Amino acid sequence: MRVFTVHARAGEGKPATRLVREGFSGWATLFGPLWLIRHGLWLALLGYLLLATAVAFVPDPWEGWATLALQLLLGLHARDLQRWTLRRRGFATEGVVAGRDEEEALLRLLSARPGLARGVMA
Repeated sequence: MRVFTVHARAGEGKPATRLVREGFSGWATLFGPLWLIRHGLWLALLGYLLLATAVAFVPDPWEGWATLALQLLLGLHARDLQRWTLRRRGFATEGVVAGRDEEEALLRLLSARPGLARGVMA
C-alpha cells in the first residue's frame, strides 16, 4: 500500500484535489531539474540551481560527494517540495489516504469524502 497526502482547493469554478505520494523519489534523484520542471516546482528549481552552482565551487576531491549529497537530498525532500508548492498555491492539506496506486487512493478518498469532488471542504 502506498500512502498519499490529500490537498484540496475549492472555488474558481471547479474543485481541485491533488494527491502527493509519501516517501523517497528515485526519479527526482536521477533527473533532478527535469523532475522539478515536470511538476512545476519553479522556486524549488531555482534553489536547486543555486545549490548546484555552489557545489561547482567545492574543491575537486569533494565535488563528486557534494553532488551526490545534493541529489540524494532532492530525492528525500522532493515530495515535501511538492506539498510546499501546493500550500503556496492555496491548497489546504485535507488528510491522508492509502491505496495500491494513486487511482485507488483517489477512489477511496472520494467514496469517504464526496464533498472533495464537489468542492465542499469540511
